[in-house]
Amino acid sequence: MQRPGRDIVLELAIALALIVLNGVFALSELAIVSSRRSRLKTLVEQRRSGASAALALAEAPGRFLSTTQVGITLIGIVAGTFSGAALGERLSQALQDQGLSTRLAEPLGYVLVIGAITYLSVVVGELVPKHLALRDAEGIACAVAPFMTFLSRLAGPLVWLLDVSTRLVFRLFGQKTGVDSSVTEEEIRTIVAEAESAGVIETDERRMIAGVLRLGDRTVRGLLTPRTEVDSLDLSDDAAEIRHTLLETHHTRLPVTDGDTDEIIGVVHVRDLLAALVAGERMDIRARMKTPPIVPDTIDALEVLNILRDAEVPMAIVHDEYGHFEGIVTPADALDAIVGGFRSDDHEPEGDHVQRSDGSWLLDGSMPIDEMAELLGVKLAEDREYETVAGFVLDAFQRLPATGETVVSHEWRFEVVDLDGFRVDKVLATRDAPSFVD
Repeated sequence: MQRPGRDIVLELAIALALIVLNGVFALSELAIVSSRRSRLKTLVEQRRSGASAALALAEAPGRFLSTTQVGITLIGIVAGTFSGAALGERLSQALQDQGLSTRLAEPLGYVLVIGAITYLSVVVGELVPKHLALRDAEGIACAVAPFMTFLSRLAGPLVWLLDVSTRLVFRLFGQKTGVDSSVTEEEIRTIVAEAESAGVIETDERRMIAGVLRLGDRTVRGLLTPRTEVDSLDLSDDAAEIRHTLLETHHTRLPVTDGDTDEIIGVVHVRDLLAALVAGERMDIRARMKTPPIVPDTIDALEVLNILRDAEVPMAIVHDEYGHFEGIVTPADALDAIVGGFRSDDHEPEGDHVQRSDGSWLLDGSMPIDEMAELLGVKLAEDREYETVAGFVLDAFQRLPATGETVVSHEWRFEVVDLDGFRVDKVLATRDAPSFVD
């Protein structure tokens, strides 16, 4: 008399075991697919158990996905058949024993069993495992990878057939099944922004990381100090003028010319000349000059830093394609691009962007264009010929605008607020309101 009860317990245990096994496959699939390959490589270097197997599955997921799909499909078929045939029949019989008619007990028993199995399959067999996988994808991947690798080899022929069939279907549509493991710059920015929101890194750290990424995309034209802002020593000047320049400059090194401002003949350390001046010695500028590297204005910013690292003096002279002097670049320029300007003696650095109360932005014309693009959230062309906000405005107008003129670009309205001679000095950027026409 106790055997039917034991049979029901056994059948329930089998059904639950199938649901749990389905959960294991769902857990394994999402954990390995969601795992970051960079993190798995780190775990391999740390000799974490199962990390090598997890990395192998993540880098070639075709056979692994076929294995999990075979397992999930077979479990679904067995669970459906078993629950419908065995448990449904037993529940129907139990309902009949309670006095329910056969006509009503049979369908009700099957509906209740299938409903309960479906509910448990969704919750225990899918949702709970997948939530667990998302919480610790790499750790779970390392734990399940050896078992999934074993199953993949055990079901080798069937897995091979499914994998090949999948590749053929992709090939028909001209696609590849390979996984692109490259990380884009936009993904890095997103990860850094998420880390800032979660409190993992500080806001200033996020800004510096963004500055490093921008620096890698710049040419030296977006980094240099333009010739109009460069202080220099001219050997054709008299001693009083040279002495005045040395005493007034805030720079540690100065380019040296000899009558022609387009020709830099060397760079001198101001401290050496001041020491000679204080000691009452003759200032022999030529004897103290060092030869700076000369670079074209099309060279990458990071390549310029490598040149400065090996140079006799950490200052590069930038020339255009016609040999004209464009400006200078120093390691301090690169540092400013990453972290912003520093206070220099009694001179406080001016901000190159200020947000007004109405949400508009007052931009300095010398502001690097990539910083403006990030600030306003606009996408600029990769093959642009300008490096600053002023260059962007001139490119939009295709001429030198007058003060007060406006142009609309990238859903923003840019107004020329101030001109410094022939240079766009200040620009007001306001979100352009869309116009509706009846």
